[in-house]
Amino acid sequence: MQKNTFQNSPELLWVERVSRLLDSKFRIPGTSIRFGLDPVFGLLPVAGDLATMLISLSLIYTMFQNGASGKLVAKMILNALLDLIIGSIPVIGTVFDVYFKANNRNVELLRQYYQEGKHGGSALGVIIPVLLVLMAIAFLFIYVTWLLISYTIDLLGG
Repeated sequence: MQKNTFQNSPELLWVERVSRLLDSKFRIPGTSIRFGLDPVFGLLPVAGDLATMLISLSLIYTMFQNGASGKLVAKMILNALLDLIIGSIPVIGTVFDVYFKANNRNVELLRQYYQEGKHGGSALGVIIPVLLVLMAIAFLFIYVTWLLISYTIDLLGG
């Protein structure tokens, strides 16, 4: 189990406050649905999602500077990237941001790291499977593109 030194530090309190502001500060009246500034900023095409990604990366960097393992940081970056990529899709991305809450997830991962000793070790256990999936997606994209081009050429009588 990891030492609990970061648990009550000013840095963690800052990370928790900013995460809450981005992901769950406000509640839709009459519901239990909470949201933060992330989906609101996401309404600004490109700039809003990039701004919240930069804030998320600064939170992750702070956690890394205060003892988060490589594996933990890799998982947090994946959460932030998923938030950026899906959050950038108009309408769907805003709804995704309301429910996914990448920053709150990252704070929870950090708590698990310190309190339960989870997510320790090297980032390779996270990075290698992600790279394999990305390579498979790229191969599939190239293959489908090649099929479409071949089909189009055949249709045009080439």
